Amino acid sequence: MFPIRDSTPRSRFPIVNYLIIAITIYVFFIQISSPDFEAFVFQYGFVPARFNLLDLSSYRYILYSIFLHGGLFHIASNLWFLHIFGDNVEDRIGHFWYAIFYILAGVAAVFAQLGFNLGSSIPMIGASGAISGVAGAYFVFFRHSKVETLVPTFFGFYDIIELPVWFFLGYWFVIQVFSGVGSLVTYDIQQGGVAFFAHIGGFVFGYLLAKISAGERS
Repeated sequence: MFPIRDSTPRSRFPIVNYLIIAITIYVFFIQISSPDFEAFVFQYGFVPARFNLLDLSSYRYILYSIFLHGGLFHIASNLWFLHIFGDNVEDRIGHFWYAIFYILAGVAAVFAQLGFNLGSSIPMIGASGAISGVAGAYFVFFRHSKVETLVPTFFGFYDIIELPVWFFLGYWFVIQVFSGVGSLVTYDIQQGGVAFFAHIGGFVFGYLLAKISAGERS
């Protein structure tokens, strides 16, 4: 399932969300312009094996990793999800707090994945953990929203169906959980793979923080 648009209007221009998208695209342009793409990723990505909890300098790679991506499809799909869900979350919590929230969600996602990747020498990169945090907050704030979704049907065809956001994001989260559990059996610490636990950790972080915020506002 792939989201096309949501039904929630916004009252403010999502300047921070667009700025994050622009910075991420700019960093990706730097990546693909570098003489050695893989070396660039290894230099600036978050590598669990070289992370030291007591060394503050090693924390900068967490921030770097949030803005790095492994390819065009990786960055395009991530930023499209951010475009769909991020503007409304920014509208709800404000520009400044949205910027802080996005970074914290990315950090929480990295630590969630780190717990299952200790000692790995494969870089962790991508904004999907931070965007999962945005999705978790959206799930709380706009639970009754609708999402126009491209859904596969029979014989390889697709149809556009309007789904409740609780179903769309709930289904997505369940897939991440099952995939994450399955990866514990098949994951090769030296081969890498999809960071399912970063998705789970980011989503749970965003969900819990939004629940706290919603409780304070009520």
